[in-house]
Parts: sequence; C-alpha cells; structure tokens
Amino acid sequence: MFAIRDVRSLISETTEEGHGLKKAVGSTQLTAMGVGAIIGTGIFVVIGEGAGVAGPAVILSFVLAAVACAFSALSYAELASSIPVSGSAYTYTYATLGEIVAWIIGWDLILEYGVSVAAIAVGWGGNLNAFLDSAFGVALPDAISKSPEDGGIFNLPAVFIVLAITALLVRGVTESARVNLVMVGVKLAVLLFFIVVALVNFGTGNFQPFAPSGVDGVTAAAAIIFFAYIGFDAVSTGSEEARNPAKDLPLAIIGSLIICTIFYVLTAVGAIGIASPAQLEASDAPLAAALDEGAGISWAASILALGAVVAITSVVLVILYGQTRIFFAMCRDGLLPQRFATVNQRYGTPARLTIVLGVLISVLAALVPLSEIVKLVNIGTLFAFVLVNVGVIILRRTRPEMPRPYRVPWSPFLPILGVLFAVYLMADLPLSTWIRFLIWLALGLAIYFLYGYRHSRLRTPGPDGGTPSWARDTTPETPPPGDPR
Repeated sequence: MFAIRDVRSLISETTEEGHGLKKAVGSTQLTAMGVGAIIGTGIFVVIGEGAGVAGPAVILSFVLAAVACAFSALSYAELASSIPVSGSAYTYTYATLGEIVAWIIGWDLILEYGVSVAAIAVGWGGNLNAFLDSAFGVALPDAISKSPEDGGIFNLPAVFIVLAITALLVRGVTESARVNLVMVGVKLAVLLFFIVVALVNFGTGNFQPFAPSGVDGVTAAAAIIFFAYIGFDAVSTGSEEARNPAKDLPLAIIGSLIICTIFYVLTAVGAIGIASPAQLEASDAPLAAALDEGAGISWAASILALGAVVAITSVVLVILYGQTRIFFAMCRDGLLPQRFATVNQRYGTPARLTIVLGVLISVLAALVPLSEIVKLVNIGTLFAFVLVNVGVIILRRTRPEMPRPYRVPWSPFLPILGVLFAVYLMADLPLSTWIRFLIWLALGLAIYFLYGYRHSRLRTPGPDGGTPSWARDTTPETPPPGDPR
C-alpha cells in the first residue's frame, strides 16, 4: 500500500501512446489559468466579510493570507517543475509518501474540485441574474434558476455553464487557455476600473481607527480571506501540457499569486478609501456598494456584476480542467478504470472522461443542496497543502540528485511554515466538516481496497509477466554538474 512511484517512471508514462497529453500551453497561458482560478467571487464578496472583522486593517489581512499561501505555492512550484505530470498533489504524493496516501489525497481532490465546480456554477447563475437585473431590469424565474433547496425546480444557468465549459475542454487545452486568457483580461480590467475610480474619489476618513479589533481581528479576517486565494494549485494540474514545465510552471504558480495579491491589496485600499467597513460588511456586493454609496456611481453596479460573471466563468473553466486532469492521472495509474484515461486523438484531451465528469457535476449543480457540503472544499485544499509541503521535504532527502529546475529557498524551514499555516486553518474548521471529510475518506478507502489496490499498474505485470514496459526506468541518469550533456 505504501509503494512509491519512481519519478522517472512517472515522467516516462506521459509518452505512452494513447495516454499522453498534448504539450500546448506556455507561461502566459498558465499564469492566466492561475489568475483565472483565484480571482472569482472571493474579491467581489469576501472583502466585505473581512472588513467587518478587521476594519481598515483588512488590507493587512490580504497580505497575511497571501504570505500563508506563498509557502505552499513555493512547494508546488518545486514539485511541478521536477515532476511535470498531471495529477498535482496526487502525483507528488505518489512519488513521496506512497500509493495509499496518494489515493487519499486524490480522492480528496476529486471531491474538492467537483464540489467547487458545482458550487461555483450555482454562484454563476446567481450573478448572471444580478447582472440581468441591474443592466436590463429582468431576471430568470426562480423555477429554472434555483435548486429545489432554494424553492426552484432545477438551476438551468448552472447546468448551462458547466456543460458549455465541458464542451470547451473537450475541444482542446489550447482553445480553453485562449478563452480563459480573454476572460482574465476582462475581469482584471473591471478590477482596475474599480481601483482607478476609488483612487480618484479617495479619502482617509474611513481609515480611523485602523485596527479596531487589533491583531486578533487581522488574523481572523486573514483566515476568511485565505480562501479568496485558493486556486493557484490548479496550475500544477497542467504540468503535463506545459511546453517548458521547468520554466513555465514555477513562473505561473508564483506569478499568478503575486498578480492577485497586488490586485487584492489595491482593491482593499480603494474600497476603504470610499466606503466604511460597516458599509462594505452590510452589502452582498461590497465593491458595487462602495462605488454607489462612496463614489456616487450607481451605474457601476452593472459593470461589477458583469465582472463577477466573467470572473466566475473562468474559475469554473480552470477548476473543471484541474478536476479532469487529476481524475485522468488516477485512471492512468489504474486506481480507477483505465478506459477513462484514453486521450482523444483528434483533440488531444481525455474527452470521454471530461464529458462524464461534466454531466455528473451539472446534475449536482442543478439539484443537490450545496450549502453544507461545500465546506469540504476548504479542508480538502488545506490537506493537499500539507502533503505537498511534506513531499518537498521528503524528496529532498530521498532523491537529492533529482533535477530541480526550481528549488524552494531555505528548505525545510519554508515548507514547514506552509504545513503549520495549513494545519492552523484546518483546526479552525467546524467539527461537522471533519465528520463529512472522514465519511468521504472511508468511502474512498473502501473503493481503493475493493478496486484500486488490485488494479494498480504497480501490480499489473507486463506482457512477459515481468515489469510492465511503462514502469521500466528508461530515463538516462542525470549528468553531473559541468557535463556538456
């Protein structure tokens, strides 16, 4: 159960006929994927909650949350550049902690990403209605825009956006990356519009007192705001499709986090400059409220609502993309049915797998109550952060000779800080979330022992009864430093 996949065998299987993904994205597109996954409803909504807790010091909370993410981002960057294989934390854990732990995190990520897409799709429908209402004075009927839990029949907008994104992902990663790049440009332009208008109407009166709740308020708000940064890890799921993973992946992971931090901090400063923390906290759309009440620009609500729709669309795209690549890696390893790991020769994508997941998630978004289960997203992400940071420390000891195009500085100090930050935030989650997480984990372990363990490619003999060809170490040894090779 604790068998570890050799890194070179993991890399060599990406060239296997019918199971290898097309290398089609560069650093700009990968960075846009990170920004696309991070900037969503978080900045458009969570800033109000944070301001209510920390007051104007919510600006520091954004910085603190970014620092907490940065430690894990550095670890993701090292492993993504060293192991350019689909699967993200699942694959990294397979190479460091063993198959059973890899299965646990992979199973956890399936839930995290799947529930995320469904929940975000529901939010997309709500924001679409808000945009239609503010811009045109119309809205979709509740019967086809809300789930049965909220008094509707099914959520048609949520189904539409999931199936539309599914079709785009089937078509190809290049096309998906291009569309995402356009959407990222639009939502950054909307945030830039807000920042410029806020700075033109800026005042300092709302900054006193700066930290009414002291340090405790800043850290409590940072715990809330932390989840506005989640998404940079989705970049690592595209490792196998990067043209130059050694260079592009670290740049995209760290770059997307830096870009989002700059926009988040400037947005927070601008919001406090034109609206009080109480005004921001009282609104479900705090940025639109700030422009309306603070700057007197009522029509800006339509622009912010459009920005939210575009922002959420790109989040659905990137998170669903990550979900398919993690599932693909688990299927290719035999822990789940291998027939789903077949790559469509025309599009270069796991088309069958993408369609199945898209249909299942659309049903979830249309009908299933998500108000409680969505909390599992948080614990799943933090659990992945812990294992990735631990993986960096372990690989540094077990495979010191492994090529590392990017190295986490001051290891193991910074990875340990990443673990501590994640554990601290996990400990603050409610008991009900832990219980649901353990139930999901128990279901996953049952599937592993009944199917995954017996069908794992680690235990599947080759045609001659010996080591399967995909697992044979055919990668030449790393040349010593200074060797012209």
